[in-house]
Amino acid sequence: MDLTVPEYAYMFGFLQADGHPSQQSRQRGRLTVELSACDVDLLRKFQKLTPYNSSITERTRSTNFSETHTAAIWSLYSLEARTRINELGLPYGRKSKTIAPPDAEFSRRDYLRGLIDADGSVGFTSKGFPFVSLTTASSAIASCLRDYARDITGAERILKRNTRDDIYNILYLMEVAQRLAADLYYPGCLSLDRKHTAADSLSAWSRPAGMRAAHTRRR
Repeated sequence: MDLTVPEYAYMFGFLQADGHPSQQSRQRGRLTVELSACDVDLLRKFQKLTPYNSSITERTRSTNFSETHTAAIWSLYSLEARTRINELGLPYGRKSKTIAPPDAEFSRRDYLRGLIDADGSVGFTSKGFPFVSLTTASSAIASCLRDYARDITGAERILKRNTRDDIYNILYLMEVAQRLAADLYYPGCLSLDRKHTAADSLSAWSRPAGMRAAHTRRR
């Protein structure tokens, strides 16, 4: 898993946000990723990128949102693979506040796209404005996105946890969101198909006539 390779950087970002590593006695354990069955193609791509035996299974169960939700689950058992991913920065146990960008060199935009595909959103607000957002409990992850977006778009953000959930909700809107989405979701990149489609759709938006263009600092 060379994180200077875009596909591996994306995959690692996604795993940090949506992967669930577990370990048991005698070095047993597994890494699992569970997605809606409609996103199973991404798990197949992860499986192809990983030179170890792994499996993809499906299960149907009731949830708070649907009586018959079908999920696809990728399971990786290899100790060598799990050790490598752990060394790069995917810890066992509770990880939401402790995950951080890798210490080694890595492709930042691909890594961040993986995080956004797993724990963020891309699309239009209820008022029809383009947006890109990321929800995270990690200060290091929040700072990584803030700094990268500032380099790409010039937009500044002041990071502050919300009082209800103690997490960061980082939001970019309108032209800033368009520029950021176009950079992160470039042609041919590894991503969730539905989010790539949403990111591409942002480019068609234009500011309505008469709407004041104002760049304001957003908390």
